[in-house]
Amino acid sequence: MAAAGGDGPELEPGAEPALEMELELESEPEPEAELAAELSARRSAEARRLVLSPRRLLGPLPAGLSQWFPALEVLDVSGTGLAEMGTELLSLPCLHTLLAKNNRLGGPGSLPKGLGQAPLARSLRVLNLSGNRFAEVPPALLRLRGLRSLSLGGNRLHGIPPDIQELHSLEFLYLGGNFITAIPPELAKLPSLRYLVLCDNKIQSIPPQLAQLDSLRSLSLHNNLLTYLPREILNLVHLEELSLRGNPLVVRFVRDLTYNPPSLQELAGRTVKTRNVPYAPSDLPESLVRYLSLASNCPNPKCGGEFSFTTLPPALDGVLSL
Repeated sequence: MAAAGGDGPELEPGAEPALEMELELESEPEPEAELAAELSARRSAEARRLVLSPRRLLGPLPAGLSQWFPALEVLDVSGTGLAEMGTELLSLPCLHTLLAKNNRLGGPGSLPKGLGQAPLARSLRVLNLSGNRFAEVPPALLRLRGLRSLSLGGNRLHGIPPDIQELHSLEFLYLGGNFITAIPPELAKLPSLRYLVLCDNKIQSIPPQLAQLDSLRSLSLHNNLLTYLPREILNLVHLEELSLRGNPLVVRFVRDLTYNPPSLQELAGRTVKTRNVPYAPSDLPESLVRYLSLASNCPNPKCGGEFSFTTLPPALDGVLSL
């Protein structure tokens, strides 16, 4: 599975390399009849991956695609200028990966009616609609119960619907580069979620319920408006990556650290904790013993086992930082 810094996997996890056909389109918009004729002429009962190279399409997917490529598993129409997928999409029974990023999708009729009831709702595993014009997560997508990867980065989303919790199989969710201001607690009800990308939004707070995401490995929150994180994030014991750069929380911490360097007491406390120096209360000054009792682990695995103390700058007091 792709790391959180990317735009999601382009193939179903574990998928075998497929017999691929890449169709080069003219630089000018392709008339629908001409495209259909070319696809028909290059039909293949064995082709499992079809890539329409980045050019421009005048209309939706041509009728007959499912007849010309009945074994199609991967369809890439990224950068073709599509504004409407068309009903032919519903007739691809084997499709498990649909890549349609950097298009003009997002208006009424962009996705075919009945998408949530079609066989595709069960077969589709990877869906990438990043770089389009969606102002909200289409309700039909929330019925694709077999989805493992959903990418809607770089759209015009202002929120995440609570019904996102219906996508129980989701492992990768990419919503970076939108206008999202809040995270619904229902997002925590995705038991298989491993990668969550919410960077480059306008999020101001994180619900403590996210600590229930037991499978989460990577959480990208950089370039938001966060001023604190709930201590419950410490419960994400499998978290390997936590990105917070570009938030007021981090900016304030760096500023405070620059103008208010750690005291000798804090340096001594960190040394004892990070190096696991054994000690008895009688070995240390009473003030240092009290100080050590206030220590708690930093939640970011990249801290390398650093500890935070409740005497850190107020912006970080009682929260989880860097």
